[in-house]
Amino acid sequence: MQRLTVSLLSSALARWNAAPLAVLRLWALGAAAISVALLAAVWVVAHVVTPDPTGYLIPGLNEPSTLGSIGRVLFRNSLVLALHSMACVAGFIAGSSLPMQAENHRGWWRTVHEKAGPAAIVFVAAATTFSLCTQGYVLGSGAATLAAQLDVSRTMLMLTLLPHALPELMALFLPLAAWMLASRREAWNELLAATAVTTAIAVPVLILAASLEVFVWPSLLRLASPLG
Repeated sequence: MQRLTVSLLSSALARWNAAPLAVLRLWALGAAAISVALLAAVWVVAHVVTPDPTGYLIPGLNEPSTLGSIGRVLFRNSLVLALHSMACVAGFIAGSSLPMQAENHRGWWRTVHEKAGPAAIVFVAAATTFSLCTQGYVLGSGAATLAAQLDVSRTMLMLTLLPHALPELMALFLPLAAWMLASRREAWNELLAATAVTTAIAVPVLILAASLEVFVWPSLLRLASPLG
């Protein structure tokens, strides 16, 4: 089984290497669509929730910007990236690995393997949807609070977020986009390779986005806020 998994991984990587830009373009477009949808949800939530009067501490604005600040942003984002990457791995196991294992069994144990795959895919889809809804609410609540704290409109605040938030979200959603595209074609055997490639691409983008958030975003907030 391990040998077959390695073979599937190598086969997918070799196929993509023949036309890498075509594959990356589809993943990037999918990740961009999810990112824009989430940002729209954040904007809506920011307009309907009540801001927290206690406010926030923002590195570079009302507390020092340090490498530790970048580390905290990266730690938070690494949890989301891990969730989406594990969704890819789970899709591979449920859609490709379990059906292959089912062929080696008979009777009720084969039935378990055959039914476990679709059930796992439904669970992963539900967990991912819950995660996206939670992110939309949490980020929207935070945006409402920060906009009130700085006395700027929600829309203006969202505009200041875009330089770091858009690449950050696209990086986080690359594995999820790969999962969605593969599921449409039922190409579950590609998801292990997709996990490795999308995660490798996402990590440096997240480091860059975290640096922009800590060292550039505060300046944009000062420009946008009448409070300076």
